Amino acid sequence: MHERSSVAELAMILREEFNRYSSGEKLPSSRALVERHRVSPVTVSRALARLTAEGLVVTRPGSGAFRAEPRPEAAALGDTSWQEVALSADASADAVPRTVDASGVLVTLAAPPPGVIEFNGGYLHPSLQPERAMAAALARAGRRPGAWGRPPSEGLPELRAWFAQGIGPAVAAADVLITAGGQSALTTALRALAPPGAPVLVESPTYPGMLAIARAAGLRPVPVPLDADGVRPGLLADAFRATGARVFVCQPLFQNPTGAVLSPARRPEVLRIAREAGAFVIEDDFARRLVHAGADAPPAPLAADDRDGVVVHVGSLTKVASPSLRVGVLAARGPVLERLRAIHVVDNFFVPRPLQEAALELVGSPAWGRHLRTVAAELGARRDILAADLRRRLPELALPYIPSGGYHLWLRLPDGADEALLVAAALRAGVAVAPGRPYFSAEPPAGRLRLSFAGVAGAPEIAEGVRRLRTAADEVLGRN
Repeated sequence: MHERSSVAELAMILREEFNRYSSGEKLPSSRALVERHRVSPVTVSRALARLTAEGLVVTRPGSGAFRAEPRPEAAALGDTSWQEVALSADASADAVPRTVDASGVLVTLAAPPPGVIEFNGGYLHPSLQPERAMAAALARAGRRPGAWGRPPSEGLPELRAWFAQGIGPAVAAADVLITAGGQSALTTALRALAPPGAPVLVESPTYPGMLAIARAAGLRPVPVPLDADGVRPGLLADAFRATGARVFVCQPLFQNPTGAVLSPARRPEVLRIAREAGAFVIEDDFARRLVHAGADAPPAPLAADDRDGVVVHVGSLTKVASPSLRVGVLAARGPVLERLRAIHVVDNFFVPRPLQEAALELVGSPAWGRHLRTVAAELGARRDILAADLRRRLPELALPYIPSGGYHLWLRLPDGADEALLVAAALRAGVAVAPGRPYFSAEPPAGRLRLSFAGVAGAPEIAEGVRRLRTAADEVLGRN
């Protein structure tokens, strides 16, 4: 059994046993709990720590653990309805009302109920994460001189240089800022480049987390359709002319959710169109290290081809390592870098130094290359298994494009199919899938689903997930 689930189960058992003890009474020793419940000392320690944080247990060094005194009853809560007026009072003054809708993000962050297969995840399954390598890196980082001191606000020079080398020769270490993950980098970039009320061009469909950032900042997302070769340059030029936008956000490599790669012919066109519009391109390069085994080498980042400072580059280590390794990068050239730096410092001060030191240790270790090769092989194999199972068991769900990188497939539902009903039915059948609606900034042209193959345990779970999705489809699509 996984250590994390053992901790939760032991904590639940101990809560149920608390009725045997009076307030202040000593609990069994850690050794006794280890023997009684047949778990490790680490599991006991973590379970007691969880109960201590909940206020149920008090630990006394040298004496042991005791049942805590009961908490005093909370005072009656006041009336918070006044907040509705306060929060909306200034909305009429905004050119574009600011809305904070995290639903599209929470779909990929929320853990599904026990027993539900997670096709809606946005991160690698724990079995694919380099947990041992990260633990070793963190331990080595903690022993570095000054590891707990204040880092430079821009980030550690060595880590900035490592990211710069991966972006390309057009970017130097001095052009790089270390951020607390890709989401933080996108937030900083959008705040720096577009004032509230301004339009911002986005791919259609696109990453819901970016749409949430834009709307929370009072920006107006304007969709620009894409196809298997990426954003369509003619429509991009039309959108710049029609809106006067000064920002375009794109994912040129293994786009989320379609998996498309911006074609070689379109790359210079996108840069030219943006330059002629006097606009910036925010390049969200989230999937750079998620290339599948056997695929051609991916194209360089757009920032590598950018001579005029058009591109603001965003990347991170999170997707290929762990959701908790929140180390990302912002790279730009010219005066915009100073604005990015200023907003980053005001919002975050800096990324914790131990995390940066651990990232350096990780990417500099032999384990890093082995991990990347393992992920490439696993993702490629899982993609093929999921695609084959979908085509065999759910042929009515169109799968027009098989990506050569990334961690998900983008499916089109039959005309007239109710996306929300299918998502709900799938969850009842025991499989969580991501609905397509949050990926569109305007009305979607058809119902869609996004299925991740990275967050599941392996081939047997993929097959079972497709079987459950077939059950849901029989329930919902049979009505159409």
